[in-house]
Amino acid sequence: MLQRFGFTQYESQVYESLITVDQPLDATSIVKGSGVPRSKVYEVIHRMVEKGMILETTVEKKRLYTALPLESTIKKLTADFNTKVRQLRNTQIKETPKDDRVWTLKDNQSIQSLLVSLLEQAKGSIFISGWADDLTSYLPILEAKYNAKVDVQIHVIGEISTPIPTVSTLIPDNSHDTLERSRILIVDGQEILFAGMEETAWQAVRTQSRPLVKFFTEFFYHDVALTEITQKFKDTIMKDEEIRDVLLKLRY
Repeated sequence: MLQRFGFTQYESQVYESLITVDQPLDATSIVKGSGVPRSKVYEVIHRMVEKGMILETTVEKKRLYTALPLESTIKKLTADFNTKVRQLRNTQIKETPKDDRVWTLKDNQSIQSLLVSLLEQAKGSIFISGWADDLTSYLPILEAKYNAKVDVQIHVIGEISTPIPTVSTLIPDNSHDTLERSRILIVDGQEILFAGMEETAWQAVRTQSRPLVKFFTEFFYHDVALTEITQKFKDTIMKDEEIRDVLLKLRY
């Protein structure tokens, strides 16, 4: 129950044994209800008392324990988490020199969080490419940056609604069955984040390497150019089987 909040397995078991009964328990009863070894239970109970997760009392020379009520526990854990976030936010970060190494990152939430941070740091330009249902969540930041005179260029697969005029839109049809989910972000012409799907899981690379930044910038324009050409000359292209087959093999 509490392990996901940083408590040990034994601490979680002791708390659960107390929160699921309607009366206080002594150490012997906690051992029976929690499965924590007798040799460890007093140590675990002491830690939980010190952490404010368990209340204790003495009745007729017997020490009894009860859990902090669940709603109070939720409020406490929330307050503790917010305090740690504030402390983390106030950490003094040293400026790092330009880093041309290629870093890999997994987990979609982590990738999205990094993408948002990079967007917020952008001062001169943002080139971003992705699917409409994905990019929609970043539109408030993108529009705020556009209003702050940052050059915002968007390539989107699917339709989005935005006052940003520099949007290249590819509306996929049944012929685009090879399109894969991906994100490209290029910030200030100095740093890129590229994310793609690999066996249903998101993975990303981040780098400030000049050759890779240049490559992905050209890749972005490649996508935009192919989209515009395909949209403008769609009828002609789709009638030419050879050209159509070549274009559909290219990644937009």
